[in-house]
Amino acid sequence: MASHNKSVALFEMISALERDRSWLLEQIDKGRWSAYRIELATLERELGQLLTRLTEHLEE
Repeated sequence: MASHNKSVALFEMISALERDRSWLLEQIDKGRWSAYRIELATLERELGQLLTRLTEHLEE
C-alpha cells in the first residue's frame, strides 16, 4: 500500500508541476519577462519533457 501512496503522491506532484508549466507558458505568451523569454521557454520545454518521461515511467 505504501508503494501505491507514493505513486499517487508522484502523480499529484506531476500534475501540480504541469499546472505551473502551463502558467509559465501563458505568462511567456503574454510577454512577461521578455528579457528572459528564450531561457524561460527553454525551461518550460525541458520541464514538459521531464514530466512526460516521469509519467511514462510511472505508468510502466
